[in-house]
Amino acid sequence: MMFVLGLTGSIGMGKSTTAATFRAEGIVVHDSDAVVHALYTGAAAAAIEAAFPGTVRDGVVDRGLLGAKVLDDPAALARLEAIVHPLVAESRAAFLTEAAKKGEQIVVLDIPLLFETGLDRDVDAVVLVTASETVQKERVSKRPGMTPEHLAVILERQMRDAEKRARAHFIIDTSGDLAATGRQVRGILRALAGAKNKF
Repeated sequence: MMFVLGLTGSIGMGKSTTAATFRAEGIVVHDSDAVVHALYTGAAAAAIEAAFPGTVRDGVVDRGLLGAKVLDDPAALARLEAIVHPLVAESRAAFLTEAAKKGEQIVVLDIPLLFETGLDRDVDAVVLVTASETVQKERVSKRPGMTPEHLAVILERQMRDAEKRARAHFIIDTSGDLAATGRQVRGILRALAGAKNKF
């Protein structure tokens, strides 16, 4: 039976690095953000342009223009999610079907808003990636175009880290170096290999 791990974490917590570490350990990962990026250059572009005129250039969604239209507008964000989320769900389902066919023992679903969207109910266990608030803000401040105001809006959409910690089965603290993250990932994989029952 294939074990499905949900990987999540707030912005700037080191989730992408942790996902890469799982891959380095031979675990296949479905990256929701990467799927969205691909959709913005293909399958979802026409529908997004129809819903948000002027946000697509040469067949590719301009993330800056789109972000400006939805960031402070919950209704607009809901319209965007109604377009994108079903397509991501299709990709995720196809990934799980293919992984099961290949006999994968453990797979990872990298989903930024795992708890917020209720998708934690669809996985066998949740891995939360976290770091200190200081480290988080330092990382996020280095992102192009990021402002304290923009960060505040993003964090408002995300469940508080403390609540995520309380609900996760495993916690990876990425405040340290890559080697420390790797040790934590391998510890989780050892625990799952030794577990006889699902969570």
